[in-house]
Amino acid sequence: MTELKLSRWIRAVTLTAGVTLLMGCGESEEKTTAAAEKTTSATVEVAEAATTEKYVWDLTDLYASDEAWDAAYAEAETMIAGLSDYKGTLGKSSESMATAMRAVSDTYKEVLRLYVYTSLKRDEDQRVPEAQTQYGKAMSLYQKLGEAISWMDPEILSVGKDTVLSYMEENEDLAPFVFHLKDTLRQADHTLDAKGEALLAQAGMSMAQPEEIYSLYANASIPWPTITLSDGKEVKLTQAGYSQYRAAQNRDDRKKVFDTFWETWKTYENGMGATLNSEVQANIFMAKARNYDSVLEQNMFDDALPEEIYTQLVSQVNDALPVFHRYLKLRGKMLGVEDLRYYDIYPPLTKGSEKVFGLSLSEEITFEALKPFGDEYLGMLREGLDGDWMHSHPQDGKRSGAYMNGSAYDVHPYVLLNHNDDYNALSTFAHEWGHAVHTMMAKSAQPFETSDYSTFIAEMASTINEILLEEYMVAHAETKEEKLFYLGQALESIRGTFFRQTMFGEFELAIHQAAEAGEPLTGAKFSEIYGDLLRKYHGEAEGVLMIDDAYTVEWAYIPHFYYDFYVYQYATSISGAAWFAEQFLAGDEAVRDNFIEVLKAGGSDYPQNILLDHAGLDMTKPDAYQAVVRRMTGLMDRIDALLES
Repeated sequence: MTELKLSRWIRAVTLTAGVTLLMGCGESEEKTTAAAEKTTSATVEVAEAATTEKYVWDLTDLYASDEAWDAAYAEAETMIAGLSDYKGTLGKSSESMATAMRAVSDTYKEVLRLYVYTSLKRDEDQRVPEAQTQYGKAMSLYQKLGEAISWMDPEILSVGKDTVLSYMEENEDLAPFVFHLKDTLRQADHTLDAKGEALLAQAGMSMAQPEEIYSLYANASIPWPTITLSDGKEVKLTQAGYSQYRAAQNRDDRKKVFDTFWETWKTYENGMGATLNSEVQANIFMAKARNYDSVLEQNMFDDALPEEIYTQLVSQVNDALPVFHRYLKLRGKMLGVEDLRYYDIYPPLTKGSEKVFGLSLSEEITFEALKPFGDEYLGMLREGLDGDWMHSHPQDGKRSGAYMNGSAYDVHPYVLLNHNDDYNALSTFAHEWGHAVHTMMAKSAQPFETSDYSTFIAEMASTINEILLEEYMVAHAETKEEKLFYLGQALESIRGTFFRQTMFGEFELAIHQAAEAGEPLTGAKFSEIYGDLLRKYHGEAEGVLMIDDAYTVEWAYIPHFYYDFYVYQYATSISGAAWFAEQFLAGDEAVRDNFIEVLKAGGSDYPQNILLDHAGLDMTKPDAYQAVVRRMTGLMDRIDALLES
């Protein structure tokens, strides 16, 4: 996502619902998931058989009313206006620096709370003009804050490293800001002078528009077609409808779903191409402006992540493609399909579960499945489940997907779902509540200034929940067919999170490298690059699965390409989650406790350091990625054994 940072020492959330989207994590939410894919498009129409109550979150915990929000907004404007008083004071004394940083931090915390309220309201129904207007005001305020403190990083650097370090040692009031001050010093080569930082801050709002354009088209503006299925049922292929009916048991039906849905997106190929190209060009501009050699370098450097993590992931996934192809062949065998096509990816391998997983049952199962985490984790989960923190079901105009937003520090996290009472909805439920508990743990252990954790760790906290859920469901399956179903769903999670998200990551890197080399990017070019990757990953040359040309426009449908090298972190996260889960499910409580400490660390250090220091996990090494490959192989071995029994 386009950079919207207020200051290098403040880890601003990316302004897209979700990831806090978590993504407090980062709205830090994007999620999104077989794990990731659910966040992208798991919104589906509620099944006719659904009988659960609908949960609606209580936004009065943020502000009692719109009038209260208006009053807080006015107060925040006053706070922002007063920040200029601190300009030129940082080098006077440690007390002056602490006073200025406290004022900025308190203002930033309130601006985030204002933003969260409007973001959640807008996502309830993106067609409501008043909600869009209020959201726009919050974005504008965020922009004003960025401009108001654009001088801060250059001034910190002008004070000098030795003086800043001495200030930190002598004044305990600077303790909450130590990590961010050190990070500012680390970022010296990529920080501009005051005029340059002010200019970049002013550009932030306009550079965030590509994602906004995508969201409005995908969720509110594209006229979705209606088709008639083989049973005579008419269905509308919205984003939600596609997610539901692409898994149809009737092969002709799912081919019709694919053909019709992607034909609709193909109509917008040129426009979506221009939109995504705008995002790419904005990213390149920002990287160049900050003196990076590439967009990848900038995005890895921000979290002090070695670029070897990215290249190691891609290398390990490509080496594991034969394992993925084994799964695709198994899928064809179990579906009774010899000429496997892309529209055969989504139907379950068996009809083993027709259970309705309503909200109450989803809560109950998730709580039971996560018991290996222990009492502290479960206590926080129970607090959240007992509160009015969720907006649970689809409705007209509601934002698609699922996310957790925990960016309002003094308020509990909020969870948006589009629950349709099937197993995928249950899995998404467990995923997003993993983000919520992570946020609660980070807030309980960290001050505001270091509570906003990295996406790199955030998705481990959610993806591991899916693994625990999968094992719980397999263990409690009542029939062979049901057990096969849940094993198949676990394989799908790995396909969607480890392989698919890495493919997305390769695509994102390829389009940025092409643009950096001066190649023009159009909708047709995006489809060409994406199509080549689809064919490589799904083994078309090896005769595993055929990709129709019509489906190569799928890139236009993926919102995560507007989140700036976000998607690869789903794949690293399922790798890390499998690494942790493999050990503590085998009884290693020390590893489990280490994982809890990772969650509590929040953003108190760089993510690679947190994983190394608290758990000994090094994401630059091949070993970090082997557990998920072992898991996939083991799942297929278990299926083969059941099929032969």
